[in-house]
Amino acid sequence: MKDGFIRVAAATPTIKVADPEYNRKEIVKLMEQGEKEQVEIMVFPELALTGYTCQDLFLQYPLIRKAKEELEKIVQASKEMDMLIFVGLPWERRGKLYNVAGAVCRGKLLGLVPKRNLPNYSEFYELRHFCPGNDRPWRENDGFSGEPLVMGSRLLFRCRTMPELVAAAELCEDVWAPCPPSIRHSLAGASLIVNCSASDETTGKDVYRRELICGQSARLVCGYVYANAGEGESTQDLVFGGQNIIAENGTCLAESKRFSNGMIIADLDLQRLNSERRRMTTYGAFHQTSSWGEGSEEAGAGYEVIDFVLKGHDKTRLRRVIDKAPFVPHQEGQRSKRCEEILSIQSMGLKKRLAHTGSRSAVIGISGGLDSTLALLVTTRAFDLLGIPRSQIQCVTMPCYGTTDRTYQNACAMTRKIGASLKEVVIKDAVALHFRDIGHDPEIHDVTYENSQARERTQILMDIANQQGGLVIGTGDMSELALGWATYNGDHMSMYGVNVGVPKTLVRHLVRYYADTCGEKELSQVLYDVLDTPVSPELLPPEDGKISQKTEDLVGPYELHDFFLYYVLRFGYMPSKIWRMAVQAFEGEYSPQVIKKWLEVFYRRFFAQQFKRSCLPDGPKVGSVAVSPRGDLRMPSDASRRIWLEDLEEILTEDEMKEKEI
Repeated sequence: MKDGFIRVAAATPTIKVADPEYNRKEIVKLMEQGEKEQVEIMVFPELALTGYTCQDLFLQYPLIRKAKEELEKIVQASKEMDMLIFVGLPWERRGKLYNVAGAVCRGKLLGLVPKRNLPNYSEFYELRHFCPGNDRPWRENDGFSGEPLVMGSRLLFRCRTMPELVAAAELCEDVWAPCPPSIRHSLAGASLIVNCSASDETTGKDVYRRELICGQSARLVCGYVYANAGEGESTQDLVFGGQNIIAENGTCLAESKRFSNGMIIADLDLQRLNSERRRMTTYGAFHQTSSWGEGSEEAGAGYEVIDFVLKGHDKTRLRRVIDKAPFVPHQEGQRSKRCEEILSIQSMGLKKRLAHTGSRSAVIGISGGLDSTLALLVTTRAFDLLGIPRSQIQCVTMPCYGTTDRTYQNACAMTRKIGASLKEVVIKDAVALHFRDIGHDPEIHDVTYENSQARERTQILMDIANQQGGLVIGTGDMSELALGWATYNGDHMSMYGVNVGVPKTLVRHLVRYYADTCGEKELSQVLYDVLDTPVSPELLPPEDGKISQKTEDLVGPYELHDFFLYYVLRFGYMPSKIWRMAVQAFEGEYSPQVIKKWLEVFYRRFFAQQFKRSCLPDGPKVGSVAVSPRGDLRMPSDASRRIWLEDLEEILTEDEMKEKEI
């Protein structure tokens, strides 16, 4: 339960139809297995205690009574388990039979959630045996010893020890209905929906079922645990495949292999879900009204909240995949599709700006590095879309103290292969004159030494653009802007920044995609060499003709910073949680100490450099994370970073703990 993670399981026991005692033993076995796996929420199928396919045996007193007796034994077995359990069974109340999910926790039956939508078509005949469940909670003295017991669809099970965890239930057909109960549950505050189901198999149904569950979790911004009936049900007319699914906001975290009973486990990130709900102003809150179904009313009206307590497990390793490159799709097909899409967004944005301003010329400072290469490729696409000759793209190479022959040659070769124009302006004399004018010793390689070169280059680009009636195309990427790794009013400034929405880890893939698909062998060779060149601003003199100033040695690995950036801006996580996730994602690549070091660097630079982002040029947003002051990041330039750094200071790595012990 640490950091908002909750471990959930969907379990399908092997049952015997109409044998609640046998089924109870199988259910308890899975509960015990779940306890060993530190599961905190466990969901079993619909009517798991009796079997879904009992048919008219549901009208027999022995079966109904025995199911209740065996549920009581499950409740007793749960006393020493730190787990909330949902199990399906038939329940009689006032002479009517209901198909319910019993919520059990630490030796208590918390409540019963009845099925609202009973299918009575095709192979289903539930109305023959069951009544549709009541919506509003209804309390009756029909507990195991005659004590009051609440039953109703509008029940919320709230964990007092983990405020993010609010669970609600629906049963099988409920989620297939036009207005599933889970919609109202989520609007009332449920972050986790469980579904006790018995959905039989027909050809192709598994695909639709998966899409349905994942889609519902996306629409409701919730976790969804779906437990389905499997082997052991009667095969008189139907076969059940036990397809269990755990989804989180549209993503399938775990899915069982069909036609094999068992248990799937995943860790849901409830803080992630809550963050999404806070961000989405269109997501219904408790005080808002819902005008669907039974009429307008407060989203939480008629609900009864039942509190429960879980001690929770301090799980070191999470049972979920943590992507170390959240901006980059892993599957090659998806990655190629994403790259094409992003290049299109960038080029269409620039196309509009060129058309609006009437500009038929673009000026790009070409260095032979990744960012300026991507900017040139995007500009080429925009010119092709407008039907403007590529020769009207003016590339400018501006060698100075740190320029190496490798990057210079790549810049020139790339420009020629693209078909753009190339202009060389050596800025050494101009920068030396500037040093003399301001009284700076050129032997002192400080920030003035570096930034003077960057500002001289920007001045040249702006003036050439004025000469040609064109636009200066910005090359800086989102990762550099997040860290403030740009010279204010130097490479920080342009007339349209095509890369402002692209993180560094994605820049590399975009250039590689272009190289792989352009169909021009010589251009591809140049682009591959650019990809192999270390990232550098090339502002300090080279050593033995090679780049001496490597960006990632100074500010840290971009793959780490992009990981931090994603979770800081997308979900607003605590630094300690981001560190914990990074330690698992980059296991074997970076030590916990190194990750902590660069995470602190990220926060210090991120807060200190907002003033640069507050006056960014226009540029296209391409993903769910962006730093534009006019869009996604409206952050004060003078905010304190103290509470973020304090949380980081509380992290103790193994080496730090050993040092304290010594």
